Amino acid sequence: MKFYHTLQVLLFSAILFSCKKTDSGTGTVTVTVTAQTLLNVSYGSDALQKMDVYLPAGRSTVSTKVMIVIHGGAWASGDKNDFTSAGWIDTIQRRFPDYAVININYRLAALPATNTFPTQELDTKAAVDFIYTNRSTYLISDKFVLLGTSAGGHLALLEAYKYHSPANIKAVIDFYGPTDMTDMYNNPGTYPALAVAALLNGTPATNPTLYQQSSPIFFANASSCPTIILQGGLDPLVNPTTQSVALKNKLTTAGVINQYVFYPLGGHANWDAATNTDAFNKAQVFLAANVH
Repeated sequence: MKFYHTLQVLLFSAILFSCKKTDSGTGTVTVTVTAQTLLNVSYGSDALQKMDVYLPAGRSTVSTKVMIVIHGGAWASGDKNDFTSAGWIDTIQRRFPDYAVININYRLAALPATNTFPTQELDTKAAVDFIYTNRSTYLISDKFVLLGTSAGGHLALLEAYKYHSPANIKAVIDFYGPTDMTDMYNNPGTYPALAVAALLNGTPATNPTLYQQSSPIFFANASSCPTIILQGGLDPLVNPTTQSVALKNKLTTAGVINQYVFYPLGGHANWDAATNTDAFNKAQVFLAANVH
């Protein structure tokens, strides 16, 4: 069964279903805010510009951190429901019970001509901006964390490093995301150079500015947020050395808090349960230490 909510319904529900207790001696009213789930909330006019919003009980604009999760799929496939069906949303809610969790979709590229880059980057920013603008309605703080897998990891890093207004991202959890699009073209794995060229409307030689502007590593500097990078050694799409290690090295040189976690037998988006569990264990510790 699908539920469609508007922000007005959110406000009404928060008032209607909150538990209130009055202290007769002082006249003080204590309000306990209940948990809510809002599915397919629109942040734009396109059918794919939707998000699922999971709000914890007892939330407030002062204390409730926000984790925005971004699916992968080579910028051309995938859906927010992939996280739901794989149990990632349940895992995140269980491990980060005080966080609001927001699972976003974005317009997918239909190569060679439709929704080419930076469509996905702009949608990610639009979603983040929408959440930030409505944080008082959702009763959430401005402490935003991004989690992304594969192309979603790339989008998370790009949003965090490239944009600092209105939201200033506090940390990124990057699961095997590309960091250097020029390297993706020049040293392709199983994601072919022709697909990179179609996505970015040319080659690094013919469209160098877009390759640069689409590469998180280009924007990594001393002001970048704490980042944990989770990478498999057998990844056939994202080269561990020229992508993840290169980003780690740049962050370290810039003095940015970071952690690089390498799984020698890990592939791409197909990690076993033990590896995923360890990755979440490390991400949980990382956020506890770096997001306050």
